[in-house]
Amino acid sequence: MTVSVGNDTSKTRKTISVDGASVDYYSIPAAQAAGLGDFSNLPAALKVVLENMLRFEDSGRTVSVEDIKAFATWGENGGKNPREIAYRPARVLLQDFTGVPAVVDLAAMRDAIVELGGDAEQINPLNPVDLVIDHSVMIDEFGNPRAFQMNVDREYERNMERYTFLKWGQNAFNNFKVVPPGTGICHQVNLEYLSQTVWTDTDQNGVEVAYPDTLVGTDSHTTMVNGAAVLGWGVGGIEAEAAMLGQPISMLIPEVIGFELTGAMMEGTTGTDLVLKVVEMLREKGVVGKFVEFYGAGLDTLPLADRATIANMAPEYGATCGFFPIDDETLRYLRTTGRDETRVKLVEAYAKENGMWRGADYAPIYTDTLKLDMGTIVPAISGPKRPQDFVALTNAKAAFKKEMEETFKRPMGKEVAVSGEDYTMESGKVVIASITSCTNTSNPYVMIGAGLVARKAAALGLDRKPWVKTSLAPGSQVVSAYLEAADLQKDLDSVGFNLVGYGCTTCIGNSGPIQAELSAAISEGDLVATAVLSGNRNFEGRISPDVRANYLASPPLVVAYALAGTLDINLATDAIGQDKDCNDVFLKDIWPSTQEIADLVEKTVTREAFLEKYASVFEGDEKWQAVETTDSLTYDWPATSTYVRNPPYFQGMSKDPAAEVSSINGAKVLALLGDMITTDHISPAGSFKQSTPAGQYLMDHQVPVREFNSYGSRRGNHEVMMRGTFANIRIKNEMLDGVEGGYTKGADGEQTSIYDAAMAHQANGTPLVIFGGIQYGAGSSRDWAAKGTALLGVKAVIAESFERIHRSNLVGMGVLPFEFTGDDNRKSLNLTGEETVSINGLETVTPLQDVLCSITYPNGDVKEITLKCRIDTEVEIDYIKNGGVLHYVLRNLAKSA
Repeated sequence: MTVSVGNDTSKTRKTISVDGASVDYYSIPAAQAAGLGDFSNLPAALKVVLENMLRFEDSGRTVSVEDIKAFATWGENGGKNPREIAYRPARVLLQDFTGVPAVVDLAAMRDAIVELGGDAEQINPLNPVDLVIDHSVMIDEFGNPRAFQMNVDREYERNMERYTFLKWGQNAFNNFKVVPPGTGICHQVNLEYLSQTVWTDTDQNGVEVAYPDTLVGTDSHTTMVNGAAVLGWGVGGIEAEAAMLGQPISMLIPEVIGFELTGAMMEGTTGTDLVLKVVEMLREKGVVGKFVEFYGAGLDTLPLADRATIANMAPEYGATCGFFPIDDETLRYLRTTGRDETRVKLVEAYAKENGMWRGADYAPIYTDTLKLDMGTIVPAISGPKRPQDFVALTNAKAAFKKEMEETFKRPMGKEVAVSGEDYTMESGKVVIASITSCTNTSNPYVMIGAGLVARKAAALGLDRKPWVKTSLAPGSQVVSAYLEAADLQKDLDSVGFNLVGYGCTTCIGNSGPIQAELSAAISEGDLVATAVLSGNRNFEGRISPDVRANYLASPPLVVAYALAGTLDINLATDAIGQDKDCNDVFLKDIWPSTQEIADLVEKTVTREAFLEKYASVFEGDEKWQAVETTDSLTYDWPATSTYVRNPPYFQGMSKDPAAEVSSINGAKVLALLGDMITTDHISPAGSFKQSTPAGQYLMDHQVPVREFNSYGSRRGNHEVMMRGTFANIRIKNEMLDGVEGGYTKGADGEQTSIYDAAMAHQANGTPLVIFGGIQYGAGSSRDWAAKGTALLGVKAVIAESFERIHRSNLVGMGVLPFEFTGDDNRKSLNLTGEETVSINGLETVTPLQDVLCSITYPNGDVKEITLKCRIDTEVEIDYIKNGGVLHYVLRNLAKSA
């Protein structure tokens, strides 16, 4: 490889030549030489953001020289300088649950801009957008050879309206591509195919420019690609739409926490075990709103697949991203996964020229650090409700019994007969064991490991327990290719882990129904059934309505728990079954060695497999190709559709925004919520029953219960989604005593659904507020958690603290977020939900300003408290004045027309 660097007329724009081909780039060392500051010791993750500033300052777009100099000040201040900057990612990644409403909004904006006197073609993504259909397949069929095809057929039956709409969008919008169903999970497709680590594009003069590959995505696990040194994180659909339309992302220069990894993984441990410990440590550290960058000698032995597993779970440890700098392992992975050799050489040359290469001398400044010796990692699971609840495998049985006593308050050992079966049901039994999700199915080491556990178990005559619903949902077709090449798929089939589809499935609640007789026994005995999955989320009510305790585990442990059939076992030491000769079989008897796994990975995970499987990634199968759609600039909304409807956000919208932010007077409380209310609690997700407001809506529109599908699949219909907001079966509104589910007190003081109460208050012209605890809005970047909140008429959410994405989404939908100050919280204020709330002085509010809130109690007493307004930046003030970020963009486009 030959590399040369030349000068351009710009002080920071340089030229790099790789094997004779020249490309321009923006040089951080040149910026330093030009006197803009000392950037030499910045973390690589922050240098990616700095390069973005250099590139867009040169184009004169929303970036100043002072923004660039602020990065030097960051280092001088010990890794802190929360200056507001305008950041522009290179591209946007969508999945279908969050992507459909994003495309719905773009289609609605086309209608709206025509109404405002503009041109429909003004609404077009300006940056490349890839939408991967991966969230719609449900596990109706499992444990047999026909499961995959039957689930795919059912997926198309359920979702044809949505797929027709997305195919229209692919034809109608520029810069928008759709990866069809049955291809893989968006993050794995992104990691294995879409991402380039260093991106290239031509500027307005036709000159090719290289710059770091960056993105935002409408799924919180967009961070997975950080493992390949691609800076990306999850945002709400609203924020992603704004980014598509050319709006910069307003953000503060983040703190960067350095996480030093040393040592090497021990025999018998997996990358999943490592990430569960990392999640525990970083949650304890507190990294919400911060970058985490991994460094240290331990990276020299950490495969990129393990790095991606750690990066994937950044939302679980609360960080904006979990970044790994470019090094030799990055290059190895890019080659193995089929990237062009010229691109790989450019990645190396660019990283070394621009100070983003992790070599032996890599020692940047960090805001703070912590350290982990990977040699101390032990096999583990995490649960039963939060990803950060780390449980060493040796302690899993005792920990579960403790959860039964303290959390679920139910006795162990209660048995309930299962109709028609020769076994009984009791608490602790595993009813779902699923190898699923982008987190682990992207990692060939744990997937090959799972296959080897299945092979050894089957050879000894072991099988899954009959009450366990087993499934295998790989993140891409490449996984199936190497499992087949290793001859391991037949072994997985033999213990029930047949292919059920390529998608997120169980991880997002698409686990499908368990056996009806099992469900009845669980309900009859009020039992705590369990699920074990290789996913990233285990929040209450997420995985299955029949399961209360959910545990995250590596794929090999998922197989082992399916064989054992219960959490009431010390899997590390107890026999998990008996062989053909009635001898006890222990985990150590079926666990593969690290060398066995490595040999098979080396043999079967090949560049050729990646090239073959991704050769026609956008074409899809005959089912996708047969989807018919119209060819028009605006969408002809089907009047009878219950999947895709024109949303009300822009109807009757004026050309001019409000002159000021409006204060809130006489608001009633819609819900009084506790700590760690996640977006899974708020946003409609999973299945729903006929008796719910959403179910009643569909019944009124002649949709039979069998065709309800999931909330996620109906995200393009605001009528369904607003009825399902705050309707999670496990949410607890403290306005009611001991009641679970989406209920509150209506205007008449009687218990009713959240939706019905909100509609009654809207009819009376009464504004609404919601109170919450700490980490309000944790979890997935579910845009409907904010959209539904807004459509219910909620004007403000007052909490002790917010998770990053949800706070941003609330602002993006025109809902005001506030935080308690001092020692105030819902408990210290003795709130019951019967109060009336007013928040004044908002007409002149500035970012992060303290404001006065007046609470009037039912007996007439009034208490004034101080709240911090969590409108964090000046541009967010404009969003609120406009009623939301999309209204802001739309008005600006209409003016330009």
